[in-house]
Amino acid sequence: MKKHQSYWVLLIAVLISGTVNAKVNNYIGAYANVGEWSLLTKDSKYSASFGASGGLGFLYEMQAGYTYSPTRFLFDVGVGAQGGLTSFNQGADSEVRLPNQYDLDGDMFDYVYQLSDRRDMYTDLAVQIPVMIGVHHNHFYMLAGVKIGAHLMTKAHSKAQLRTYGDYQKFDPFVNMPEYQFFENLSLNKTTGASFNLSMDASVEIGGRLGFLTNAVGYDVPKRKTEFRLAGFFDYGILDIHRDRGLAGLLPPGAYVAEEAYMSNTMIDGLQFNDIMSTEGFAKSVNSLVVGIKFTVLFQLPEPGQCVICRDNYRSLVRESGSSRGMKYEE
Repeated sequence: MKKHQSYWVLLIAVLISGTVNAKVNNYIGAYANVGEWSLLTKDSKYSASFGASGGLGFLYEMQAGYTYSPTRFLFDVGVGAQGGLTSFNQGADSEVRLPNQYDLDGDMFDYVYQLSDRRDMYTDLAVQIPVMIGVHHNHFYMLAGVKIGAHLMTKAHSKAQLRTYGDYQKFDPFVNMPEYQFFENLSLNKTTGASFNLSMDASVEIGGRLGFLTNAVGYDVPKRKTEFRLAGFFDYGILDIHRDRGLAGLLPPGAYVAEEAYMSNTMIDGLQFNDIMSTEGFAKSVNSLVVGIKFTVLFQLPEPGQCVICRDNYRSLVRESGSSRGMKYEE
């Protein structure tokens, strides 16, 4: 037991010693990224969406390492804005039926709404807070961590082609008869506000530091105060971001009243067309995925200067008092 305790004490001592002897540089900077944005669905008839994303932000970075080592430990934290557009495309047609309706002659039929070429696009603007740790070695660098996002403005743009017809049991379907409210190729187009849950993305960033680098030290060696980086990255959403509002994708206005049907477009005018992610049972979960490239620029903050006057006065006092025995100063 004592042997294991001694190992832990030795390990802690090494870590403390490394922290004390490490050189720390502080940077502030900005970044920009572009990439492909998809929403991945689980247990849904919809495949993943496809789109584009871009972001801008500011960050603080701490670099720590030994003076003569080409390797540095990195810690990043920042704040940025991330926006994008992504789209779901439905391959198969869908339909909604109003069964057991009656026309003027008293014949029973099903009034059918048939949707085709449906597309649901989502635009989103979020505030992101990245917290990342990593390492750079010579030109190579890597960061990993999380990005917490609050979605400030989300819009849903839904559109589709609509066809309506009467499906009779003893007659052929009644189609393309506007006087009976059986229409062909009506365009549905609706834009509404939508909402996403708070997001948390697992993020990995791998790339290189651009430009000339040197590990040489000395008074006459030029020190680079600005750093440029180019990297590939991916952000995968750990949390389910969609909100199931329990709506119907297409909600008819009501029953087919024959007397009214021949006088107005009541079956179309009162139709409710809802975006697909707000519908009941759309998916068990929806996770965000962004894959792209990122450019970062960093500016080194000034290092704390030494007080030359204070140091010289201190040395003078020590020499005059004669108490410098056993102490060593580096000139």
